[in-house]
Amino acid sequence: MSREKKAQIIDRLQDAFSKCSIGILTDYRGLSTPEITVLRRKLRESSVEYKVVKNTLARFAGERAGKGDLVSFFEGPIAIAFGYGDITEPAKALADYIRTSKASLSIKGGFLGGRLLTSEDVATLSTLPSREILLAKVLGGMQGPIVTLVGCLTTPMKGIIRVLQARIKQLEGE
Repeated sequence: MSREKKAQIIDRLQDAFSKCSIGILTDYRGLSTPEITVLRRKLRESSVEYKVVKNTLARFAGERAGKGDLVSFFEGPIAIAFGYGDITEPAKALADYIRTSKASLSIKGGFLGGRLLTSEDVATLSTLPSREILLAKVLGGMQGPIVTLVGCLTTPMKGIIRVLQARIKQLEGE
């Protein structure tokens, strides 16, 4: 591979390291090319980019992007799942693929912003609900006491209104 081509690959990887919201490093040993193609398709549905990388080029790109701590993960065959949207989507998609296909794919770790993730952290991320569901739960938790308060405040007024309406009917009947 020529030096220019290597420089282009490092630039693209550096760009991916900088722009992604989460990156998950996997060891793809034991996967055949058709299996990797199926995995890429499945990940693409979740807006995740899956790249097989050369360790030395990934080290250079990671150091340039300020992710020098990742150097310890770059041993053996590595592929990186770059997530650009919801941070739980790549973890969920990879965990789902591993569970359904019984593949020998293993998660080595990852990064979330400037924080390194272990394989256990990634497994925890895969069990979290999506951002929208979490926001809905928080909003529901905030609305619950307000609805209860409004109900408590309107109950006496409803009682007074019923008494007044009964008195009006009583006076109309006389």
